[in-house]
Amino acid sequence: MLILGRRTNEQIVIGDDIVVTVVACRKNHCRLGITAPDHVTVHRQEIYDAIRSQPGLSDVSDAPEPPAAA
Repeated sequence: MLILGRRTNEQIVIGDDIVVTVVACRKNHCRLGITAPDHVTVHRQEIYDAIRSQPGLSDVSDAPEPPAAA
């Protein structure tokens, strides 16, 4: 595991086309913004696990997208 320290508005680049931006940090809570191409799915771990546990799905990319958070 690579561990990086970043401050608000600083970024991490993954490959050529994924950028993770630290949007805000407060106490023990950080907000991240992720810019990725449309063919790359991005999920929180608990959503990813829930999708994978659904019977009949061999790949997370086969699953329907969860509703957008308000």
